[in-house]
Amino acid sequence: MHRFSRVRLPHYLLRDYNRRPSPYLQRTQVRKVVRGKLHGIRVTGADLEYHGSITLDPDHCEAAGILPMEFVEIWNKNSGARISTYVIYGERGSRCCILNGAAARTCQRGDEVIIANSAYIDESELESIKPAILTFNPDNSVKERLGYSVGRDDQGRLSFEIVHFD
Repeated sequence: MHRFSRVRLPHYLLRDYNRRPSPYLQRTQVRKVVRGKLHGIRVTGADLEYHGSITLDPDHCEAAGILPMEFVEIWNKNSGARISTYVIYGERGSRCCILNGAAARTCQRGDEVIIANSAYIDESELESIKPAILTFNPDNSVKERLGYSVGRDDQGRLSFEIVHFD
């Protein structure tokens, strides 16, 4: 006899195949979506001996909605490297983008990277989020402030728009 054969499952874990789902229960799907993005920011340094993470200018992070200790995805436009790490804030106004620890091996000073944070949302919330996107000049000054907007067309289909704030 199997050692788990005597375990009784609670009623809510048992599946009743004869019962149809209630029409009042909406099945929704959780999706991972972009919340903010620093697009084309240049790497200003790499510190292999630091504990890890990426150091960013708090002004840039706040404008894009990126929090300290938040995990971000980083895509190197020069090498194609893709990594995930967490954010720490550097000196305000410094325009810094410093990869630390193991991440320092994936980028070189001057490389253009894309840094994005994300959120898991219910599909029904897609139209209500408004991600903030910053694009950069070669000196890491902000070139453009953009937003993404999802809506519906007159036939109820999803639509996507890039909104310019500058």
